Amino acid sequence: PKKKGPCRTKYSGQYWPSIYHTMPAPCSCMSFNPETRRLSVGMDNGVVSEFILSEDYNKMTPARSYQAHQGGVTVVLFVLEMEWVLSTGQDKSFTWHCSESGQQLGTYRTTAWVSGLQFDVETRHAFVGDHSGQVTILKLEQDSCSLVTTFKGHTGNVTALCWDPVQRVLFSGSSDHSIIMWDIGGRKGTAIEMQGHNEKVQGLCYAPHTRQLISCGSDGGIVVWNMDVTRQETPEWLDSDSCQRCEQPFFWNFKQMWDSKKIGLRQHHCRKCGQAVCGKCSSKRSTIPLMGFEFEVRVCDSCHESITDEERAPTATFHDSKHAVVHMHYEPTRSWLLTSGADRVIKLWDMTPVVS
Repeated sequence: PKKKGPCRTKYSGQYWPSIYHTMPAPCSCMSFNPETRRLSVGMDNGVVSEFILSEDYNKMTPARSYQAHQGGVTVVLFVLEMEWVLSTGQDKSFTWHCSESGQQLGTYRTTAWVSGLQFDVETRHAFVGDHSGQVTILKLEQDSCSLVTTFKGHTGNVTALCWDPVQRVLFSGSSDHSIIMWDIGGRKGTAIEMQGHNEKVQGLCYAPHTRQLISCGSDGGIVVWNMDVTRQETPEWLDSDSCQRCEQPFFWNFKQMWDSKKIGLRQHHCRKCGQAVCGKCSSKRSTIPLMGFEFEVRVCDSCHESITDEERAPTATFHDSKHAVVHMHYEPTRSWLLTSGADRVIKLWDMTPVVS
């Protein structure tokens, strides 16, 4: 309809240059493939709906819908090379559909609600993270899948996954505030832990041209990790009935307490050597960036003396987003980072000075 105004502009009633489409249920996740302009939308009713956007992005044409889950869809991913639509849901399942026929090709039941998904085209491996803190690797075929392995390093649920197909490294973030780098391609079982957030890790993305990992959390922090350094695994915590430094008994060691007439002490662990020590022998704190500890952690007195200033040099930079991030997306061609927060604000960050 015509609307009179100073410029006498005609309005069509459409959102321009954007478009508007009402979904049958609340949207829970989505992914966009710019090469095919295919938009995949997961909803709370378990359905994945796909649309094709026009070249000028002024029209979206419904392509296909899949009844993928019995609960809300948590992650959806379109794999162009395979013509597959992968999805995970609150119904503790991972499914994949053929985007050409619309048929479900297979499904896999997990032990917990699935919250993370990545896929490697070369090996057809799907990486599935769940609320138990476990990551499952599945080998997908056209209409079947096989369990490759499972591994668990988080004490909280997996909240984010990121796959680097070049270095063949998987990054996982968790509600336990930590990030773990799993060296899949090295075949040595190496798992590097990184501590740089005070609250739940909400998103992960990798910049391959600079070998940097970007993480964001509900604490509002955006951390850029330098992955072009030789990082070290954290040691396993050792078991002992007495302090491995001063030999004072711990509080459950009744025999030694009785024999030595000494009060039992609480057990702690040095984050650098892993030894079981008492509070007096581990009164110092230090950062150990190459072990992933960007914040100060407990170390025994001996390790504290051995850590040099060079070893304390940070391997990450920290930035305050000023909002509790719930989702992030990184655009490597422009070095742009998009974050959306619990404050209903979307922010676009220029990461050029940091990333490239």
